[in-house]
Amino acid sequence: MRIHSCRFLFAAFALTCFMGAGARQAGAQGKRKVIIDQDCAGPGGTDMQALLALVNSPETQVLGITVVTGDAWRDEEVQHALRLLEIIGRTDIPVVPGAVFSLVNSKEATARWEKLYGKVIYQGAWNYGKPVHGPWEIPPMPEGSPTTKPANEDAAHFLIRMVHQYPNEVTIYEGGPMTNLALAQAIDPQFASLAKELIVMGGSIHPMTDDPEFSATPRREFNFWMDPEAAHLVLTSRWKLIMVTTVDISVKTRMTKEMIAEIAKGATPAARYVVKYAREGYLWDELAAVAWLDPTIIRQSATVYMDVSLDRSASYGDTLVWRPGYQPGNGEARVIVQENLYSDRFYKDFTELMTRPTPSAEK
Repeated sequence: MRIHSCRFLFAAFALTCFMGAGARQAGAQGKRKVIIDQDCAGPGGTDMQALLALVNSPETQVLGITVVTGDAWRDEEVQHALRLLEIIGRTDIPVVPGAVFSLVNSKEATARWEKLYGKVIYQGAWNYGKPVHGPWEIPPMPEGSPTTKPANEDAAHFLIRMVHQYPNEVTIYEGGPMTNLALAQAIDPQFASLAKELIVMGGSIHPMTDDPEFSATPRREFNFWMDPEAAHLVLTSRWKLIMVTTVDISVKTRMTKEMIAEIAKGATPAARYVVKYAREGYLWDELAAVAWLDPTIIRQSATVYMDVSLDRSASYGDTLVWRPGYQPGNGEARVIVQENLYSDRFYKDFTELMTRPTPSAEK
């Protein structure tokens, strides 16, 4: 009798383990697969907080973080991304280095352009930094240097490999210039059509703001402007869906002292990181990330056709937009542009994502 009981208990235990493993596998399969393509300037700030929102969500399976020069140079950004993942205990997520330079645009070309058409206030890695430095220098890191290493693969081939491995399942979240995506599309013309969707923080149409960066040049937005050729190539590729968070809606958000104080109540490594390096300002990339996770924060959207000006004159890099039926028909993308949001709901979601425990790695 004892032998039969032991056999029964062993069988029950094995069944429980099998069902538990199956539930974990089903849970992983049920999560929303996403690749974060980001210019990971840091520590803290909009790039890293958007990354945290996507990694901390219990709904997501982050396949990787592909890094592109934007707000800072790529090599410095890679270090910030690696260090953040160490701090929150998610070093299983690969950090994949991408493009260092834009396809055509450059710091030198911009300097020549400015002599004809006026100053560009914000140029990311080219004119902003503490201190401003070259592409291969990595200044001292306030959060500490990482001990983990980036993936031994380039971003474009990683992106291609993932959409072939999981066809029609992978969301591409784009929070920086689109150079990595453009390179992936150029290498493999199936890339965009194999992805599930593209989520973009970029573009500017007619923001209602007295911010001098946008009031005088309402069609200029940094992510599109830094690599216009890449943005054009990506926006004219065959995506199933493109959702765009523009300057217009982003300037309706704000990281405030009150929000920082609320996040400070959290005891997680992520919350402590955010508070330590928080800065007041627009919640650019965070809005795009949270709106993908929770579309109910968006109150109003519109369908438009979108492209980027490649005219090397005064409009170079500007966002081009047409209402349906008025587009020229040259391959410009049909996109959904977010126009207004439920601010309280967004801030609640964002604060919760910054303070919740980071999900552990999938087994």
